[in-house]
Amino acid sequence: MVSYKTKLTAVRRIEEMIFLVRGLRVMLDSDLAAIYGVRTNALNQALKRNLKRFPVDFAFQLLSEELECLMSQIVTSKKNRGGRRKLPWVFTEHGAIMLASILNSQRAVEMSVSVVRAFVLMREQLTATKELAAKLADLEKQVGGHDAAIQNLFEAIRQLIEPPLPENRRQIGFMRETAPPYRVKTQKRF
Repeated sequence: MVSYKTKLTAVRRIEEMIFLVRGLRVMLDSDLAAIYGVRTNALNQALKRNLKRFPVDFAFQLLSEELECLMSQIVTSKKNRGGRRKLPWVFTEHGAIMLASILNSQRAVEMSVSVVRAFVLMREQLTATKELAAKLADLEKQVGGHDAAIQNLFEAIRQLIEPPLPENRRQIGFMRETAPPYRVKTQKRF
C-alpha cells in the first residue's frame, strides 16, 4: 500500500506539469504520456481515433506562439534538433480523465486519479488565495477606520503621563546664583 506522503509527492510533481494556456489549466501530451506510461505518439494516435470525445474545452493543439511561450517556461529541445516536429496537444482536467479512459492501460487508470488530485489541489489553493486576499482587504478597511481613534487614544495617554505644570507655581528648592558675565582678574602677590 502506498503511503499518503508518497501520494502527495506524486500529486505535487504532477502539479508542476500544469500550465496556464488560453486561460485554462492544461497538461502537455508528452507529460501525460510519461505519467500514463505510454509513448507520446501512441497517446496522440488514441486521441485522433477518438476526437469526438475531446471537445475544445477538453483538448486542443497549441499554436506556434503558445509553444514558444511554453518553451521559455519549460525545457524542451528546439525544432530540427531531435525535439518535437509537430505542435503538441494539451489537455484540461476533463481531457486528461477522458484520455485515461481511452488508453486501456491499468497505469493510465491508476494515474488519472493523481492527475485529478493535482488539478483539484491547484483549484483549492487558488480559492484559498482569493479568500485570504478578501480577508486582508476587509482587515485593511477596519484598521483604516480605527487609525484616528487609535491616534486619539495615544494622545490621551500622553497627556496622562505628562501633565502640564501650572505657570504661576513657585519653585521649591535651592536657588543658584548666576555667575557674573565676566570675571575680574586679580594680580598675584609674591
